[in-house]
Amino acid sequence: MRSTFRIAGKDLRERLRDRSALMIAVVLPLALTFVYNLVFGSAGQPRAFRYAVADLDRGSIAQAFVGGALHELTARGIITVRTAPDDAAATRLAQQGTVDAAFIIPAGFSAAAMSPGGAALSVVGSADSPTGAAVARAIAQSYTENLNTIRISIAVSQAGAALTPQQIAVLSEQVAHAAAPLALRDASASRKILDSKTYFAAGMAVFFLFFTVQFGVASLIDERANGTLNRLLSMPVRAGEILAGKLLTSVLVGLVSMTVLTTATSLVMGAHWGDPAAVALLVLAGVLAATGLTALVCSLARTAEQAGSWQAVLATLLGLLGGVFFPIAQMGGFAAAASKLSPHSWFLRGLGELAGGGGIAAVLPAVAALLTFAVVTGGIATVRIGRAMRP
Repeated sequence: MRSTFRIAGKDLRERLRDRSALMIAVVLPLALTFVYNLVFGSAGQPRAFRYAVADLDRGSIAQAFVGGALHELTARGIITVRTAPDDAAATRLAQQGTVDAAFIIPAGFSAAAMSPGGAALSVVGSADSPTGAAVARAIAQSYTENLNTIRISIAVSQAGAALTPQQIAVLSEQVAHAAAPLALRDASASRKILDSKTYFAAGMAVFFLFFTVQFGVASLIDERANGTLNRLLSMPVRAGEILAGKLLTSVLVGLVSMTVLTTATSLVMGAHWGDPAAVALLVLAGVLAATGLTALVCSLARTAEQAGSWQAVLATLLGLLGGVFFPIAQMGGFAAAASKLSPHSWFLRGLGELAGGGGIAAVLPAVAALLTFAVVTGGIATVRIGRAMRP
């Protein structure tokens, strides 16, 4: 066992002096995370729709719309509302693109809403914001449909009993303020979604992890080519201890890399990885899976160059399949099923569960999948490398 730690210590010192290892393990993942977040981060952060309201009526029905429906959406951060003094100012704000759309409530709107002739609530949309304009029309349509329901209720009441104008006015105001033209309900998604900063940070970290861990196991090929492996085998050191030292080096380098990346992206870029204990368990399982796959590649390769090429191809394919650059699983169908063959996908799935506020229990399925990759690939690699190291 002491020989295992000595071999791992020697390899770690060599890796610390190797600038290329530092570049792959830390510098490149951080740089690409920053670039991805800079270019695509704003696209993943939806902004609130900007609206203007010109209330020329000031009646109870108009106030119910502004102080009820729009206030509810504003409180939720879905929209922002600014007041315009008249319809011309509101229209100008929409035409200039200052707001996504403008609501114009004409004078006499509240009284007309309860009359047989009805009333009109106007929406002026910005040509540069079709989505925001469409949402504004939907809000106005929902409210006007609710007003139609109120009018029908009053008409039925009038038909069944003689109501005084004062009673009709009281009924209209009570129904208008009690109505809920827009209902918002929070629903938990079946699959949690990471915010853009965390997604890019986690994607780049796990992608480069499969390049980082090769600095341990792949050194076996260099040892064999340089003749130092035979020297080690001639000493009172068992082949299993040598292999264990190389695997331990890969695991330690991977853990250090992931720890630095999770900490740096959290502090510098504001990434939210989730519960620290659950993240640590997920990272450990991911490092073991990456080490197992890398060891399997090295057991099949004859030269260090061949191992590096195969490892690069495998890491890139698994990264694309696992969604480190874009969420391929959201395409559904075959793409979603095929993504489960990648440990990258399971790592991101585990973090997605943490995004919903989960803890260790939430990541156990992803951890189990990653450990399966580690056991199967690592077991095959251990057998193959062990046979190759026999005198």
